[in-house]
Amino acid sequence: MGIGKSKMDPCHLSVPWGKSQSVDPSQSRHTLDSKQSEDICLRGDAVCSSPAEMPAGEQEGVEERLEEDTEEEVFLKFVILHAEEDTGEALRVQSLLENDFGIKPGIIFAEMPCGRQHLQNLDDAVNGSAWTILLLTENFLRDTWCKFQFYSSLMNSVNRQHKYNSVIPMRPLNKPLPRERTPFALRTINALEEESHGFPTQVERIFQESVYRIQQAIWKETRNTVQRQSVA
Repeated sequence: MGIGKSKMDPCHLSVPWGKSQSVDPSQSRHTLDSKQSEDICLRGDAVCSSPAEMPAGEQEGVEERLEEDTEEEVFLKFVILHAEEDTGEALRVQSLLENDFGIKPGIIFAEMPCGRQHLQNLDDAVNGSAWTILLLTENFLRDTWCKFQFYSSLMNSVNRQHKYNSVIPMRPLNKPLPRERTPFALRTINALEEESHGFPTQVERIFQESVYRIQQAIWKETRNTVQRQSVA
């Protein structure tokens, strides 16, 4: 998951071709070729000039555009899956983790791209981040889509070795889901309890940078393999 930018298409560059200059028939073939080559390069420097041959200002602008166009997608630290009614609470938890604990970047499911299928967004969210946080509120189990989300996330963590222990149930401060109403599959996992005094210690123990780096490396290698296969 992440946001990438499309490559620049050099074919979109327009070249201001002009009328060719008249040539004296008495000139040699070598002189004619030299003038034509010079004329083309002067009039169509968008095609002939390399970045090294451009003025310093233009060269810097081209390099900046190339850097933007080749910007890689970002592997996120976490994604928060939540009920539609809990978007505000999900944003609060995201801010808490990013600003108070320095765990960034993260995203909530409501911020995933619009106009795409929910299943595609769910797959990108879960596999494009190191940890999947399930926001356990009273609204969570009322939403059939949320039930599907947590079952899919659990299955993903079981079937992919590097995703083991990546699903984190969390009971937030506002309207937390009571333990006795929590699905059995989630009760087997130690949940983050925001109201607990040990919450900061839990966060530090779970969101370890070394685990993130391992998952990030696997994610990059998987993307590169898919890209090579698509080219082939």
